[in-house]
Amino acid sequence: MPNTSSNEYVGDVIAGALSRRSMMRAAAVVTVAAAGAGAVGVAQAPQAGAAPAGASAAGAAAEGARRKHKGARGLRFAPVAPNTADAVTVPEGYRQNVVIRWGEPILRGAPAFDPEKQTAKAQAGQFGYNCDFLALLPLPGERGRQLLVANHEYTDEVLMFRGYDAANPTREQVEVAWAAHGLSAVVVEGDRKTGKLTAVARHQLNRRVTATTEFRLTGPVAGSDLVKTSADPTGTKVLGTLNNCSGGVTPWGTTLHGEENFNQYFAGSSRATDKRYGIGTGASERKWERFDKRFDVAQEPNEVHRFGYVVEFDPYDPSSTPRKHTALGRFKHEAANIRMTADGRPVVYTGDDERFDYFYKFVGSKRMRHGSSRAVREHNLSLLDEGTLYVAKLTGDSPALEIDGTGKLPGDGEFDGSGEWIPLATATADGAVSHVDGMSAEEVFVFTRLAGDKVGATKMDRPEDIEPNPVTGKVYVALTNNTNRGVGSNAKADEANPRNANKHGHVLELTERWNRPESTRFAWSLFLVAGDPDDPATYFAGFPKDGVSPISCPDNVAFDPYGNLWISTDGAQLGSHDGLFGVATRGERRGELKQFLTVPKGAETCGPIIQDRRVLVAVQHPGEIDGASVEKPASTWPDGPGKYVRPAVVAVWRADGCDIGV
Repeated sequence: MPNTSSNEYVGDVIAGALSRRSMMRAAAVVTVAAAGAGAVGVAQAPQAGAAPAGASAAGAAAEGARRKHKGARGLRFAPVAPNTADAVTVPEGYRQNVVIRWGEPILRGAPAFDPEKQTAKAQAGQFGYNCDFLALLPLPGERGRQLLVANHEYTDEVLMFRGYDAANPTREQVEVAWAAHGLSAVVVEGDRKTGKLTAVARHQLNRRVTATTEFRLTGPVAGSDLVKTSADPTGTKVLGTLNNCSGGVTPWGTTLHGEENFNQYFAGSSRATDKRYGIGTGASERKWERFDKRFDVAQEPNEVHRFGYVVEFDPYDPSSTPRKHTALGRFKHEAANIRMTADGRPVVYTGDDERFDYFYKFVGSKRMRHGSSRAVREHNLSLLDEGTLYVAKLTGDSPALEIDGTGKLPGDGEFDGSGEWIPLATATADGAVSHVDGMSAEEVFVFTRLAGDKVGATKMDRPEDIEPNPVTGKVYVALTNNTNRGVGSNAKADEANPRNANKHGHVLELTERWNRPESTRFAWSLFLVAGDPDDPATYFAGFPKDGVSPISCPDNVAFDPYGNLWISTDGAQLGSHDGLFGVATRGERRGELKQFLTVPKGAETCGPIIQDRRVLVAVQHPGEIDGASVEKPASTWPDGPGKYVRPAVVAVWRADGCDIGV
């Protein structure tokens, strides 16, 4: 918890206790079944009654689910009950398949996956480890195919290497881990008769980006003395991207990727600026500094300043150099999602995933151009280098005494208020200007957290994914949890973060003034306060709580074509595995939340994509349980006993071929 600043808070409150629900009412029997050769641990909720005459069993199940569960359009499915199955569990009437696993070859010349003989060269041509953000992009001229882009956030060496010694990793193990980080671009093809999605190996657009791929620093920090190193005296070339968490897709056809917990890869710092980012004085967890001095802050003090940015990747150009956009600030970026202004400028929303840290937006000053020429594409790739970076400050509209830290609603029946975007710095083609007293513009963009401290930004409960609703324009902020709120001398609850010891998290809904993304004022309310619906401290946008699924620890978010919000979870604290949930954001069913799937033991649900007829999720770090290893696996997903547990991407579709949730 690096933020020890004494910023202004939304209110003064007293500590309270959280109630917790018994899981008895939500218990369910889950049927686990195989779903084809080579895959196990695939589960489906109990099926509906007997099929009508002339209908297939799958069609009957889907029809039964529709009859029983009307719901908002896009959310008409039978909710999956909370469970602890070592499987991906989907609703009745739905089917699934594993699209691609860690280690599957995607580049020409890459060998088949052999975890007992894995090499760095092999991994560099294979699908990487631990997917988080996913994007599916169109492939004109290739019917039934799309281009999948996936983040590979980090590596679980103890689950990757037999006999792994964390205190003494080998060079080969470290280099395999370098190659397993980064990004993958891989073409996928849909089955015309089902919703099944499979990877197309060795397509010309398939690509791997790793921890040793060359990147270009762009924007106001490029060339600064703060980012020059012995290997790069220009301060413009960086090797690799680390800990890519969530991201976004740009209107001009590229993908954005947030470098999040980069601090864990660096060792040996005693600087206060590094402490604010969680970088320790001792050895790093992975001991990479033993094999490359750039991870040793004592030897290369500026290398760490070259991580913690939003990365832009052009998946349609395999020869392109990915960029790190310094104008969006340096912190633990969880996401980067865009809403365009009326005159064609990008506004990027992004969160800093740390307890008591902030969320931000960047308002670009250059307009997007349309067309496919190289000049147009190069122009659009520069849109995130010029503009103003802002941080959010929120004010509640209820008396401070009504926010007591228990999650009890204030007298007006809602946690809500107003907010302002505080400018931190502006980057232009001719230079950059700081708006923070005592800090230069370069310092603001490199030490963005400190700039937020100085201007009194509101400390939040782990801002993770932030995404504008494409139907309404409202912006949704997933706040995963903060068990330290109100504990000891830490900041107590306020109206935007209304529970002390907040272990379940909440979702904030933000409305820009005049519904213009470039506005510097906004209104906000808590759309959802997560947890057990039987807990008085929970809230589901006013929807009756006896009609919603339990949810804990919201993380990645996405939207379906109807404007429903889909929420994936990480670290659920209600006794069930993590999952994916859909919730209506408008109409009479606003706040009705349904669980769509759960993931295997130890896994986190990531990267949801909600298309008309298919849902994709990344099953990240399955089997990541304390004490688990290759020799003592906690999960056997996805390939069954005797096989390595492997992070993977899963597709889900309706068995009758119709649209999701209608």
